Amino acid sequence: MDLALLRTFVTVHRAGSFTRAAALLGLSQPAVTSQIRTLERQLGRPLFLRQARGVTPTTIGDELAHKAAPHLDALAEITETGLDEDSSSRTLHLAGPLEFTSERAVPVLTALSRGDGQSLTLRASFGTAEETLEGLAAGRHDLVISTVRPRGALLSATPLCDEEHVLVAAPRWAERIGSDKVYPTGVSSLEQIPVIEVHESLPLVSRYWASVFDSRPATAGAVVVPDLRAVLACAVAGAGLAVLPRYLCTAALERGEVTALHEPAVPPLRTYFLVARNGTLAMPHVARAHEALQQAATDWC
Repeated sequence: MDLALLRTFVTVHRAGSFTRAAALLGLSQPAVTSQIRTLERQLGRPLFLRQARGVTPTTIGDELAHKAAPHLDALAEITETGLDEDSSSRTLHLAGPLEFTSERAVPVLTALSRGDGQSLTLRASFGTAEETLEGLAAGRHDLVISTVRPRGALLSATPLCDEEHVLVAAPRWAERIGSDKVYPTGVSSLEQIPVIEVHESLPLVSRYWASVFDSRPATAGAVVVPDLRAVLACAVAGAGLAVLPRYLCTAALERGEVTALHEPAVPPLRTYFLVARNGTLAMPHVARAHEALQQAATDWC
């Protein structure tokens, strides 16, 4: 049986679509369709059920994918390792949101690069969930940290940790509105304070307002900077209020540089997922990184 046909079949099985598989393989959709039909003729059995949106594997298709995919992944691993000058050192391509990936994930994975006979070379990139998941599906990344759980059979997601969001501002703002005015709703008092955000759409503040106050913020962003660490710096400088991950502002809270303007009984949370292409966790360097991040995340929650 032609390995190229099996490779195309496994890609379609994981992608759930001829169109998506064609993009991943760098082939035309008719070429992918032709290869699948050839394989089905050779086996004498249908492998996929064609639907309006993508394809669904038949029982035979699932069985073949289960048997073939691990061996194809192993062959790919051997090929890639053979191309390395030093097979003991592998490059991991990681992608995710700028601040969380920089502050949390990169230090953990950097520790794996220290010489233990299995050194890991790291390449990190940053982007939105849509951008990074698309890059993962296309093979540009090995692992992605995402706030969006992907759909489909191509990618598998493992919950990594929950991020608590805190409404903070410099102490002078809390003194100005008075802590007693913040409870139980606090919306009218909080609207007196300028807003610091990462985007004009106020994604973090809007999510906090919807979750805690069941409303929308009435003000626009006074300061918009596309980095949560810059948002924190602006809050410390007294530019206004901000919604920040607790891990990012804990030190500033402890030093009294900012204060929590509101402490809801149930704080807003955002879940991060660790995402990989199905089958790639069989690769040792990807598996090591995946396990290291999961272990580290037990201390992040």
